[in-house]
Amino acid sequence: MNSNESILIFGGGSLQLSIIRCCKLKGLYTVVIDPNSEALGKTEADAFEVVAGDDFDGTVAVCKRYDIKGIVTAATDKPLVMMARVAKELNYVFFNVDAAKTSTDKLLMKNKFINGGIPYASGIEIFSPKDCTLSFPVIVKPRDNSGSRGVVLCNSIGELETAYNESKKFTNKPTLLIEEFIDGKEYSIESLHYDGKTRVVQYTEKFVTPFPYNVELGHTQPADLSNEVKNCIDKLIYKIAIVMGFENCPSHTELKINDKGITVIETSPRLGGDMITSLLVPLSTGINMESALIDIAMGKVPHLPNALDNTSAIRYFSLPIGKIVSIGDIRIVNRLPNVVDFNFNLNEGDYVPRITNSLDRYGYVVVDDLTILPNVYNIVELNIIIEQ
Repeated sequence: MNSNESILIFGGGSLQLSIIRCCKLKGLYTVVIDPNSEALGKTEADAFEVVAGDDFDGTVAVCKRYDIKGIVTAATDKPLVMMARVAKELNYVFFNVDAAKTSTDKLLMKNKFINGGIPYASGIEIFSPKDCTLSFPVIVKPRDNSGSRGVVLCNSIGELETAYNESKKFTNKPTLLIEEFIDGKEYSIESLHYDGKTRVVQYTEKFVTPFPYNVELGHTQPADLSNEVKNCIDKLIYKIAIVMGFENCPSHTELKINDKGITVIETSPRLGGDMITSLLVPLSTGINMESALIDIAMGKVPHLPNALDNTSAIRYFSLPIGKIVSIGDIRIVNRLPNVVDFNFNLNEGDYVPRITNSLDRYGYVVVDDLTILPNVYNIVELNIIIEQ
């Protein structure tokens, strides 16, 4: 019989591997559940169970069988409502069901923003393109998905009609969300909420594909923001936490800043994906948000040291579309100073796709010094020959 306290991790995909490993480093007995019987986390966990994402009774049964003391996930919105329901049933430390439902439906979220006085992008739900009453350009998106899936900029009713059908593929809802297009630089804010407190841990600057798609191709920490703007963001994140009911959780809030001010695009009570909180935040601040979240879930006070002022960044490659003819020795990137991680998933003969959502991305580099990036790009571009 295991003598360590047990923790349940929802999801065993690549985005959850880091938090699974962090749980193990903290001496916890890790139980992972995932609908996929071959999930990557299966080999990392102490115990693995195949459980459907909507199987409440099955999830509760796993919790009881392993005497689970806390629940966590990372970089995904999908299990949040289930987790909140399980937490309510078994009295785990977590946020409430209403907060989970509101944060996983962008229409409900927008209504919360309106009622709570949060600066937001105007939007409406539509059953068909003809229901759009906003002025173009507009953004069409699913109400219940992430990773830029189904998010498209439309400049006309014709473009909206095409994008509508594409976006519908990524939702289980009967309607889509149409938002006004907000110009400006994009940022995400990584925060923790516990014991009635809100702490902004890091400000992340985002880099995205050209429109009509809006897929994240890079993140840099810390974002180049003035102290005045950071103070405004801190107050806004605190207000969002109250309005959305964020407690005993992290949050990942996406916003845009232009000469008119700050506009919140969306928020979620979870850790950011794209290695933002698993790798970039520890590199740039010295703070491990995964470890802090695990402590919160287990009913402990998280250890949050003063933040360091270092630099970190991730860049996803965006090569010309076409067939890869040859790949030279790109592995030398790993030997460059200040390269923390490098990965390229395509092989000779593969087709380089157009990046329309995060699942289309095929390689990245993580660095702790931005000046090394041009060298990385040169190596990759010179050693990968593409037939266009």
